[in-house]
Amino acid sequence: MEYWPLRVSNSDFRLSVDETVSLLSRVGERQGKMLAGDMLKLVSTQVPLAQCTIFAYTPNRSPQIISFADRARMPQLSKISNNYAERFYSLDGNQQAMATRMTASTSERVLVQRQSVEDIVHRDYRRICYELPQISERVALLTHCDGGRWLSVNLYRGREHGHFSVNEIDFIEHAAPLVIQIVRLHYRAYLEANEMPALLSERVIKMCPELTRRDQELLQLMLAGYDVETISSSMGIQGSSAATYIKRLYRKLGISGQRELLALAIQPKWPVMLH
Repeated sequence: MEYWPLRVSNSDFRLSVDETVSLLSRVGERQGKMLAGDMLKLVSTQVPLAQCTIFAYTPNRSPQIISFADRARMPQLSKISNNYAERFYSLDGNQQAMATRMTASTSERVLVQRQSVEDIVHRDYRRICYELPQISERVALLTHCDGGRWLSVNLYRGREHGHFSVNEIDFIEHAAPLVIQIVRLHYRAYLEANEMPALLSERVIKMCPELTRRDQELLQLMLAGYDVETISSSMGIQGSSAATYIKRLYRKLGISGQRELLALAIQPKWPVMLH
């Protein structure tokens, strides 16, 4: 696996006004469901791709799945993304690339990370994330954000198309500034819309550090006020499973419903002293 700062590209890549407007219209869209699909469509005009996933990395936390899309190959992509976020992200070459940020100047640059199936030593990571979905290679675009966060746009190559060529990497690098800017704008809008649920969920997590990553994801969705249908769609599970997970989370927190959950999240950190 290898990584490098974004290079100047020689590709001739332009978007029409309609294409640009369409991409910008996705910014802030609820749950970002179409964002990865738009990135997949954009790059696939010149480079055959199988999948696209977008993750946000926060210090000392498992990555957050922002959006994912597949070209009708693997309906289980949501499960693969969750497996990555829960079990394998620390083994990803992205982690090594992000860890090399040594100065403020490099933090502002886009990094490109390239990883093939042959690079992955861990058996389950290779099998679940690459061999089962028949992926030969992945190119990731990484950008640093405020608060020590990173965004990663992952472009996956299907086995039937082999590895990326030099010209295809050049095209991806040429499209990278636009791709990264669109994703950054969306993530900023997402954070603004979800800042309070995120802050509240952080408070609950500190009270209950035994919560799993999936518990934490569910907790933030619940504190954002989403219904069971939206939660199941966001987490890639059946509605009945979402309802079961909610009940299980209530038990872990020692509460019985949404009202008690909100009360737990907003309770004062320190006792109020009355005089």
